[in-house]
Amino acid sequence: MILAIKDNELSDVQIAGFQVALLMKGPTLTEITAIARAMRDNCISVSPKVSDEIMDTCGTGGGLSTFNISTALALVAAAAGIPVAKHGSRSISSLSGSADVLEALGVEINLTPKGIEKLIEEIGIAFIYAPLFHPVMHEVLPPDRLLV
Repeated sequence: MILAIKDNELSDVQIAGFQVALLMKGPTLTEITAIARAMRDNCISVSPKVSDEIMDTCGTGGGLSTFNISTALALVAAAAGIPVAKHGSRSISSLSGSADVLEALGVEINLTPKGIEKLIEEIGIAFIYAPLFHPVMHEVLPPDRLLV
């Protein structure tokens, strides 16, 4: 399914239908694992040179009235010296997505892999805008907006 989405073999309606069907039946561990592996296999990766492991505080997408804790956590963790690759996108169902919050703060969200690596190496934090690094997400987000 992920490859079909990436290769533009499905319409927005088909993608939205898959999302609804998966959510209605409830995804199995096997399905979640397969989707995660396919997403990882088809993403653009970054490899900053840091001595510690890197934390990713990607949120869940939240709900209509939830606070964007993942972005706040990314800033606190980086301030504490933990290298952070904050992965996220714009709001779909919540009040604000990570991209919305960071853009409002004046943060450039459209970074290249090299730009992200440089920021993590130099200041300990960078934002990875999901639609740029996960080509599949670029195709999934429009249908997802139809479901809200």
